Amino acid sequence: MRILKNLTFQVLTAITLGIIVGAVWPSVGESMKPLGDVFINSIKMVIAPIIFLTIVIGIGSMGSMKKVGRVGGKALLYFEVVTTFALMIGLVVANVFKPGSGLDPEKLAKGDVSAYVQTGKEMDWVQFFMHIVPSNMFDAFARGDILQILFFSILFGIGMSILGDKVKPVRIFFEQLSEIFFKVLSIVMRVAPLGAFGGMAFTIGKYGLATLIPLGKLMLSVYATMFFFVFGVLWAICKLYKFSLWEYLKFIKEELLIVLGTSSSESVLPRMMDKMEKFGCSRSVVSLVIPTGYSFNLDGTTIYLSMATIFLAQVFHIDLSISQQLTIILLLMVTSKGAAAVTGGGFIVLASTLSALGMIPLEGLALLLGVDRFMSEARAIVNLIGNGVATIVVSKSENEFDEFKNAEALSSLSKAA
Repeated sequence: MRILKNLTFQVLTAITLGIIVGAVWPSVGESMKPLGDVFINSIKMVIAPIIFLTIVIGIGSMGSMKKVGRVGGKALLYFEVVTTFALMIGLVVANVFKPGSGLDPEKLAKGDVSAYVQTGKEMDWVQFFMHIVPSNMFDAFARGDILQILFFSILFGIGMSILGDKVKPVRIFFEQLSEIFFKVLSIVMRVAPLGAFGGMAFTIGKYGLATLIPLGKLMLSVYATMFFFVFGVLWAICKLYKFSLWEYLKFIKEELLIVLGTSSSESVLPRMMDKMEKFGCSRSVVSLVIPTGYSFNLDGTTIYLSMATIFLAQVFHIDLSISQQLTIILLLMVTSKGAAAVTGGGFIVLASTLSALGMIPLEGLALLLGVDRFMSEARAIVNLIGNGVATIVVSKSENEFDEFKNAEALSSLSKAA
């Protein structure tokens, strides 16, 4: 049957089986962790070279440095405006629905977050921004540091663009090399269902569905807010730029399911770049917006960070004034940019924000540990959707969106269905 060969069906089936295994046999579910880890590592293996090659080819094909600056400027402006909206929506919903009110912190299950708390206290934001510039490009590639790879790739692309036809053979070689890496990626994606199964079985097996009950109100509030953000704010942006949010979501449904199973938007980063080109966005815009968005356009993460901060204040009966909440927005506008570049980013950024505020006990993070994994899928999915929308918006604003290509992509989608 054709449906059995469909990646969407395979991943959805794998996620369902993962939930069953994790719920019925928790120890077996926990032991499935290596399946998810190996799949994500396989993707990470090709992320650095694909980002480098795509950015270099994209900038090299732009021809004009003025255009590079304009595209980059539009992308960063869009990221800042939309993530600020996400922060404000998160704060408003948390204040209205009060997910932390009525909870006794002494009666809630806690986890050990000492490592996150210590790292959050030690975070130096001057050092963070200095860290963007690599001292050794090979080290940046070896560690898979997206921000550093992004910085080096942009400089390399600019250098290649300035030299023009003189380095045309290099650009042709990079284009051929890029095709090889995307072929390797397509081979790796064949085992995506196994990765999704392993990731979901581990999550349910380790944390258990029972951990959701005490903090269910927080989870429901976060999920509802993210749903509103996607089908309210992002829908309005799509409407403004004359494309269908629903058609776009259908086009990336496989990527959404993989992220759901693995809790990692990185697992589909290279594939997402390829998909956005097929959707009609120009390679030059995709190569700049998608990788940059993975560090600076974290809509889902910013919603979660703002709501988690207010939630903890409510749990500990701390009444935050309007000026204090505006301070939280300003702090998170800066600190949230570090979430993708740090291991355990969400927790560390939240710890650094609470540390800077000095009003909410850092130990309160332990209350979130049990449900954080269940909300990480939502964060990653909203981050992914937001980056794709940003790419289409910038492409359209630059007149770099191929409507014919888009129509072909949507036509092939309807035929496949």
